Amino acid sequence: MKYGESAFDVLYLLFAIAAGCVILRRAGSKTEKQMGLAALILGCGDAFHLVPRVLNYFVEADWTAALGVGKLVTSITMTVFYVLLYYIWLGYYHEAGSGKLAAAVWGLAVLRVILCLFPQNGWLENSSDVTWGIIRNVPFVMLGAIICCLYYQKRSADRCFRFLWIYILLSFLFYIPVAVAAGLLPILGMLMLPKTVCYILMIAAFLRSVGRKRAE
Repeated sequence: MKYGESAFDVLYLLFAIAAGCVILRRAGSKTEKQMGLAALILGCGDAFHLVPRVLNYFVEADWTAALGVGKLVTSITMTVFYVLLYYIWLGYYHEAGSGKLAAAVWGLAVLRVILCLFPQNGWLENSSDVTWGIIRNVPFVMLGAIICCLYYQKRSADRCFRFLWIYILLSFLFYIPVAVAAGLLPILGMLMLPKTVCYILMIAAFLRSVGRKRAE
């Protein structure tokens, strides 16, 4: 199991980071640059958690603090990723947006980051406290719901992004049980694999979009 999961994690990180670099190199607009940046932030942020996780399988050492801090970094970078998805939506569909919508996105993102920084999360101990797992994820789930609805409304407007709302929805459905209860039921951690697949599909959609614009 450790070999299969480790290989998957390493390949995902390589794909996300490489795809981000490719998109940035090919980007011809601000929105495409945001796609590349989103992929890079996702890959680099997840590396803080996944690299210690892989090393934990093969290197005899105390990885508790590294795994916990990795989760903190990943929690923040995932939040930034969804904020970028909002701006990608604005630019891709040429939406003007609204002050209230932007305030909601930024307000929930900032609240999520602040909650993640509370010492009660016990990152250095790699704590799996259920209460704080719920507290810090409430604004994150609300943020995800907003972004999911935005892309759902535009699902028929473009072939590249028509399934993006499904990837976002599924990623949260897989993520929530892990974030809340994996400490009580470790087998739930396996749900992170299909969640990661959803992120791979999102990045692939970015690549298709930039590739199509380049072909045109």
